[in-house]
Amino acid sequence: MLYTRDTGSGQPVLLLHAFPLNSRMWEPQMDALAARARLLAPDLPGFGLSPPPPAAPSLDDYARQVVDVLDALAVDQVVVVGLSMGGYLAFRLVGELGRRLVGLVLANTRATPDAESGALARHRLAAEVEARGVEVAASEFLPKLLGATTQRGRPALVDRVRGIIRENTPAGVAAALRAMAARPDSTSLLAGIRCPVLCVAGEEDTLTPPEVARAMAERIPGGRAMVVSGAGHLTNLEAPQAFNDALAGFLSERTRHDEGRGGDPLP
Repeated sequence: MLYTRDTGSGQPVLLLHAFPLNSRMWEPQMDALAARARLLAPDLPGFGLSPPPPAAPSLDDYARQVVDVLDALAVDQVVVVGLSMGGYLAFRLVGELGRRLVGLVLANTRATPDAESGALARHRLAAEVEARGVEVAASEFLPKLLGATTQRGRPALVDRVRGIIRENTPAGVAAALRAMAARPDSTSLLAGIRCPVLCVAGEEDTLTPPEVARAMAERIPGGRAMVVSGAGHLTNLEAPQAFNDALAGFLSERTRHDEGRGGDPLP
């Protein structure tokens, strides 16, 4: 079973972490929103406090383990929030959860797969991490994860993100790199998503720029996009107040939507 932080009460919200971080990246949300929602933040295999994967996993393997967590915690209906790699995983959960999925926040992520060059780069980095440790991944990704505003003026946050990355195992980081490299194209799923969806982007995100979020939202029935100013790829950490306000508003809108339907689950 994946180690999972579980705090608060109310509507269950599943928080899926970015690469190469772990569930501690969600602390600003767990601190601020526990009074209005039950926040569940698992560590993927080999990240944080979850044991390393026993074999080379796929995103579908991760998805099944996440569903096992929800089943063990008796969670029926859930809002899924996936950031970056967490968004890739969220797409694999759309089919796994079916009607249990009642809201979806896709933050700093994309539905398209890696280009061949990108997949090859992930495999090369996975081998380097196995040989030299997770610091390789930290050095590679930190300049890409955080926006220029954060890197220029918030050294403490840069250090905090590096510290979270260092908590993860080489086996977990390498396995996730290979799983992301092999992920399928999820674009065809977008038109079939029937729950409320919010696509979030950081204004300074060079990995998944705002136009990526806007393009996804346009393909999703009723999908919306929002851009967070002064933030890069880790919007929830770089602009926690804006992210928390957006998530709280999304949860309130979803509740009103359900009440308008007489409390029935969304299709």
